Amino acid sequence: MKQLSENILDITMNSVRAGSPLTEITVTENGKMLTILIKDQGCGMSPEQVANVTDPFFTTRKTRKVGLGLPFFKMEAEQTGGSFSIESTVGVGTAVTAVFDMSHIDAIPLGDMPETVMTAIGAAPDKDLVFTHVRDGKEIVLDTRELRAQLEGVPLDTPDVLMWIKEYLEGCYAEIFGD
Repeated sequence: MKQLSENILDITMNSVRAGSPLTEITVTENGKMLTILIKDQGCGMSPEQVANVTDPFFTTRKTRKVGLGLPFFKMEAEQTGGSFSIESTVGVGTAVTAVFDMSHIDAIPLGDMPETVMTAIGAAPDKDLVFTHVRDGKEIVLDTRELRAQLEGVPLDTPDVLMWIKEYLEGCYAEIFGD
């Protein structure tokens, strides 16, 4: 994938397919290190599935015979000298953590997180998502549960709501991080 945000979206959609009512995406920048944690409350995986999930020819999907999202994410982290881990419990959920050394020549850019978050929410408007990005002690947070309370029944996948989400996050990035 060309940007890490594409991996994040892919794994988030895996969480939705796994039945997770809530997915948490946490991006933490600490100096040159970037940590991405995607945690869900989906169906979880057995120890055998966890052991095989980074094999590109292992997938639980019936529609295709390969699953490249997690193997690529792992490879992208490790090629920068970073790390990758996955923890999962059947009936509880899954947590995927990837750490990247962003100063490494093979580091892939994070990408457009406002677009990624908006797309994830639009693709699964009945699910909840908490997005957090921490950099230099400053934090951006978007929680769809709070949005739902404010919207009083207006669906999250309404075009005006999705555009507001993207513009809100872009404004946060500009104001808080200076991006």
